[in-house]
Amino acid sequence: MKVQGQCHCGAIAYEAEVQPGSMTICHCTDCQIHSGSAFRANISAPAASFRLLQGTPRTYVKTADSGARRLLAFCEHCGTPLYACAEQAPTAYSLRTGVLKQRDELGTPQRQIWTQRRRAWVAFSEEVESFPGQPG
Repeated sequence: MKVQGQCHCGAIAYEAEVQPGSMTICHCTDCQIHSGSAFRANISAPAASFRLLQGTPRTYVKTADSGARRLLAFCEHCGTPLYACAEQAPTAYSLRTGVLKQRDELGTPQRQIWTQRRRAWVAFSEEVESFPGQPG
């Protein structure tokens, strides 16, 4: 399914292909901090399908406790988080679902990760596959 993403102010726009029904919720502390919320909803897009249509996002390289490095992209004007990917030669982009025009068509989350850091007041259906940390 083709999706279009755009920041709040419209300075950055992109398109990509995603598989509906493959959304992931991440409860890790980094996602809580970077989203300003209790979790972040993401959907993966192959790098070959990702295309910037307008603007150039600002980036920040996050280093996880594991040492893994991820490039986080956001709008330098309005601060909207857009996506994350590998720092070098990404094979996929983790799109932030809130910026996608088609967010209502993506279906419900299929899995949640880092549930060991999930806020006590956050609950999803028991049908959503859960992982206490990063799946192998």
